[in-house]
Amino acid sequence: MKRKINCETARNFSVEKALEKLGHFPKRTTEQEAWFLSPFRSETQASLKVSRTKNRWYDHGEGIGGNVIDLVCRILRCTIKEALSFLDDNNSIGSIKRQPFDNSLESQIQIIEVKELEHPALLQYISTRGITSEVAKTYCKEVWYNYRGKTFFAVGLKNHKNGWELRNRLFKNSSSPKSYTYIQNKSKELILLEGMFDLLSLAMLDAELLNTSDILVLNSLAFIKDAEKYFETYDLVHLYLDRDAAGLKAAKYIIDRHKHVLDKSNRYENHKDLNDLLNHEKGR
Repeated sequence: MKRKINCETARNFSVEKALEKLGHFPKRTTEQEAWFLSPFRSETQASLKVSRTKNRWYDHGEGIGGNVIDLVCRILRCTIKEALSFLDDNNSIGSIKRQPFDNSLESQIQIIEVKELEHPALLQYISTRGITSEVAKTYCKEVWYNYRGKTFFAVGLKNHKNGWELRNRLFKNSSSPKSYTYIQNKSKELILLEGMFDLLSLAMLDAELLNTSDILVLNSLAFIKDAEKYFETYDLVHLYLDRDAAGLKAAKYIIDRHKHVLDKSNRYENHKDLNDLLNHEKGR
């Protein structure tokens, strides 16, 4: 009989393996360290370093680091007990539930202003992702916010608890309370997406499908259990999760539990996600 993992044994779990389990892979490696794009924001140069000799991580962009338990708790916003469950090979992704932390990044973000999307820098950013301003304005707003005494602006997608997913060229943030985004069009079919740019990309690829379906954007795989409660009210659920390790594991979990769920990721089987497919089709 396998013994349950505890804090002492969990700290020996490879930080690299934990990141891989969460769908993050190194951009460059040496014998002693591996560098990853930070899972805490959007960036083009890897700033999260993993020491292979010490099995510790440090995010140079945030100035934080720690052991593997610290990392899992921060990425999934979960308790230590749930982090241990995640690191246990026998866990299911649905067992991880996000817990709010008063000292989280989200709680430090204060929304200043929400308006129509118009800032040239944001319009240019979404254009680099293959999204037209018309599509972005349909689902998103321009959100100005304060973080650590400084003012920033971003493309914002509102969630059903009135928090915001915030994206710009440099940062990937969210405001409290973090939750999923649920858009109802009085349909008997539901589209389940992983993030903001999956929604915008599908709107570019198949606008009619979105217009005739209800939409649920997870904004984090940690909200899968929350999303499941809606499934029984639909005749069909169309699944468009990322084709990385975490997304594939989440898709298997959902499909194994719900017979009326259709995995549509074969549409972009040679790509990581819908946005990757969109930009490929645009020749980028």
